[in-house]
Amino acid sequence: MPKVLVSDKLSKTAVQIFKDNGVEVDYLPDLGKDKEKLLEVIGQYDGLAIRSATKVTEKVIAAATNLKVIGRAGIGVDNVDIPAATKKGVIVMNTPFGNSITTAEHAISLMMALARQLPEADASTRAGKWEKNRFMGVEVTNKVLGIIGCGNIGSIVADRALGLRMKVIAFDPFLSADRAVTLGVEKVELDELLTRADFITLHVPLTEQTKNVLSAEAIAKTKKGVRIINCARGGLVDEAALYDALKSGHVAGAALDVFLEEPATESPLFTLENVICTPHLGASTTEAQENVALQVAEQISAYLMTGEITNALNFPSISAEEAPRLTPWVKLAEALGSFAGQLTETSITGIRIEFEGAVAALNTKPMVAAALTGVMKPLLADVNMVSAPQIAKERGMQVETVTREQQGAYESYIRLTVITERQERAVAGTIFANGKPRVIQVKGINMEAELTGSMIYVTNEDKPGHIGRLGTTLGDLGINIANFNLGRADVGGDAIALLSIDGNLTDDHLKTIAALPGVKQAKALRF
Repeated sequence: MPKVLVSDKLSKTAVQIFKDNGVEVDYLPDLGKDKEKLLEVIGQYDGLAIRSATKVTEKVIAAATNLKVIGRAGIGVDNVDIPAATKKGVIVMNTPFGNSITTAEHAISLMMALARQLPEADASTRAGKWEKNRFMGVEVTNKVLGIIGCGNIGSIVADRALGLRMKVIAFDPFLSADRAVTLGVEKVELDELLTRADFITLHVPLTEQTKNVLSAEAIAKTKKGVRIINCARGGLVDEAALYDALKSGHVAGAALDVFLEEPATESPLFTLENVICTPHLGASTTEAQENVALQVAEQISAYLMTGEITNALNFPSISAEEAPRLTPWVKLAEALGSFAGQLTETSITGIRIEFEGAVAALNTKPMVAAALTGVMKPLLADVNMVSAPQIAKERGMQVETVTREQQGAYESYIRLTVITERQERAVAGTIFANGKPRVIQVKGINMEAELTGSMIYVTNEDKPGHIGRLGTTLGDLGINIANFNLGRADVGGDAIALLSIDGNLTDDHLKTIAALPGVKQAKALRF
């Protein structure tokens, strides 16, 4: 009988689910806070069910000699060392959709409180004042709500806002026009959202692309008197810039449930009367906490008793027999998706994945899921191989798969095409004898390049002197070139350079490269 440790507070119903499924369970809800005791006992358990208090570090994973699965009741897994778990062969699961309604309702609640200045009016009245004329609010009816990120939570916010008779506009690179129509929202670009919205609410994860999405520059573009709500992640809003905009009156008010540094015990924003602050309460309802607890108990039980994997962050649904042949292709599919996703700057309407040759006879579902994960991960950090197909469906992306027998020079290859409202961009790759993934074609241009951790992608006009200028510029910037790969369509036409480098590029580095004569696009890629 497998044995599970519950080291954080979960409901008694969740504990009973383990027992009902034939799993032995130890419910020790305070153990997660005792690092030494956790290290002492973790070796006897097959599964670990946690919330946020238990820190599953590399040291804990190393001591967990029998551990097979870690289940987080909630979406965030910042307290789990996923690379260490993966290396040890431990599945890490979460429950990505259990908090959606609760978080969406909190955003709507904050918006309403902000519109009517409820916390400040409450404090004034409790202080014995009766300042009826001081607290002049605004209606939300007929106002424009701008939603940044219209995924699972954002779409629920949109539905509730439409019920309040608001006009809803949304910016989301993965939201298709058809999906927007279904939701009843108007799909717009970020700059348009900033200039039109009376209220702005954020519902995206924190990634390199979304960090400070409401920067000082972005806030300056907003309508005077805008009100901003953030129940997603700290770091999406530049807090210093928001403070200045609130002080100047350009932003009428802000409601924040999340902060760059948490717990947030002090902040200049706390001194402003037109700011509402809550201590990361987005998931804090009885129903949400119960839902994620029950879900994680079901998932862990299913894996330990039957091998079923649900909402895994670090492992695809692949049988033991398939794994040796399939795993390299799964890695290639995700790398190709990441390549295309990092290069795509406009909304994605569809993705086509073609499997040719021997790979077409394998189980393509994990490869499709891996490719979708790679495409979306640059903007959606929490996406994984389990959630990627569902997220693509929610955003109205059309996913097409094609399998065929060998036709070209390669025994097997995968081609991934990202379809946007303006163009199609394809990238193809294969697995060489050493098991490493290789890019063999980009945008119809044949080339061969190994995918490495840090790369530069440059498209340019095929004219003499470009390679020399690029190499010299990188040398002047102190960037060492590990590999230099080239390809072109026709003489004098478009050409591509794909370089492996040591270290990482800064934004200033990219601007310098992009300014070189003939360069059409310069991107930093990370794999």
